Amino acid sequence: MSGRPSESPSLSAGAPLSLQERKHLLVKSAIWDAATDLFAEKGYDETTVDEIADRAGVSRRSFFRYFSSKSDLMASGIMDYGTFLSEAVRACPPGSSVSDVVHRAVLQVAQQCTARSHTRRVMQIVARYPAAKEALNSRAPELRKRVEAAFASRGRAFRRLPPGVLTDLTLAILDAVFHFWFRQGEQDIETSTNEVLATLGLMAFDERETPAGGPARNR
Repeated sequence: MSGRPSESPSLSAGAPLSLQERKHLLVKSAIWDAATDLFAEKGYDETTVDEIADRAGVSRRSFFRYFSSKSDLMASGIMDYGTFLSEAVRACPPGSSVSDVVHRAVLQVAQQCTARSHTRRVMQIVARYPAAKEALNSRAPELRKRVEAAFASRGRAFRRLPPGVLTDLTLAILDAVFHFWFRQGEQDIETSTNEVLATLGLMAFDERETPAGGPARNR
C-alpha cells in the first residue's frame, strides 16, 4: 500500500450533486489540500489539527465534522482510490477478458490519480513518514473488499481466478505502476502503465482474444 496515492476526498461521478453535497465536497477538499500542503512543508508528524483547520479557513469543530483525526484525514483518500478502481472494473464491456479488464482498470485509475495535482506530493509524504503510511494501510481491508466485489460482479468468466486473487493482482500492478511513474519523473502515466504491463506479460496474448473495441496493445 505504500506507493498508492491518496487524494482529496470526492464524491463518485454519477447523478448531479446537490447544493449541500457540493458544499460538503468543497470544504472537505479544502481541508485535504491544506493538510497535504502542511505535511509537505512541516512534516506529517509535526502538523497539528489546529494548523490544518487554520490553513483551510475552518474551525477546529468543522474539521471534526469531516474527519475524526489527522490519521483519518490521511486515510480518507484511499477510499476514493477504491471507488475509482471498483468503478473501472465494473465499467469494462461485457465479455472482456481478464487481461483486458486489468489493463483498462489499471490505466484508467492511474490516469485519474495522476491527473490530480497533489499525487506526487502525497507519495513523497507517505514514503517519508511511517505514520502517514500506517494511516493509509488502516483502510486497506475496506479498499480490498470493495474491489473484490467489483471483480465478483463480472460473472462466471472470471471464476477461474477468485475475485480475491484478481484484486491482489490488480492492486499490486497499480502499486508497481505508481512506483515506476514516481521514479521516472516526468514520464507520462500511460507509458509507465504500458511498460509495467508489458513486463508482466499481461499484454502479450493472441490478437484473437482482443475484444472488439478493446484498447490497442503494444507489441
